[in-house]
Amino acid sequence: SITEETVELLEPYLDMEDYNLETAKKVCGNVAGLCSWTQAMAYFYGINKEVLPLKANLTLQEGRLAAAQMELNNAQLQLNEKQMELDQVQAMYDSAMKEKQALLNDAEACRRKMNNASALIEGLGGEKLRWIASSKSFQNQIISLVGNVLLATGFLSYSGPFNQEYRNLLLQLWKKEMDNSKIPYSNDLNLTGMLVDNGTVGEWNLQGLPNDDLSIQNGIIVTKSSRYPLLIDPQGQGKIWIKNKEKNNGLQV
Repeated sequence: SITEETVELLEPYLDMEDYNLETAKKVCGNVAGLCSWTQAMAYFYGINKEVLPLKANLTLQEGRLAAAQMELNNAQLQLNEKQMELDQVQAMYDSAMKEKQALLNDAEACRRKMNNASALIEGLGGEKLRWIASSKSFQNQIISLVGNVLLATGFLSYSGPFNQEYRNLLLQLWKKEMDNSKIPYSNDLNLTGMLVDNGTVGEWNLQGLPNDDLSIQNGIIVTKSSRYPLLIDPQGQGKIWIKNKEKNNGLQV
């Protein structure tokens, strides 16, 4: 209820030097409180004069804020709906892309299989002649198997005491007898290759057996014969080999 006119009427009093709380206290405590109250009300009016427009503006802005907030909420609801639709579409898209990738992978796998199959067919076509030759060779081996085994067993049983020259002579004599008896055998028969593999020969060489044909044949006779071998070994090569070969088996010398 304080007006600007009231404040203007008070100003001459408020500007007086003795119109203050300390001077009023000297006169009367109640007068001091009334003096202080009038000063405070005048000051409040000046502050409130600036605050009222701000309050009015605050109310206006709060209304605008409420309206904007309502619009924001509506927009947020629409955004949420669109986001749900987008998520659904994205899920459909991801599923379609996954299916597409799976189809591409299957297609690529099929393409690789087709290429491999084509390469295999081409390769097999080139191997046809070799297979025919190998099949013929296998057939000849089957026919010659009895004679080859007979030569191998004869070699193991009887050629041990002789040197390389007499061993070759024995084989030639046996082949002549087999020809007379019409027993088939392989003309290019390699007894060493038939009775032992290259890996075993290499292991024997590492154990001290010499690499010449005679020594390898002796090694075959020692390991394949059913009887105990007697080694005529003036150079000690066979002894060294047997010691190394049977070292892990606990050979007692």
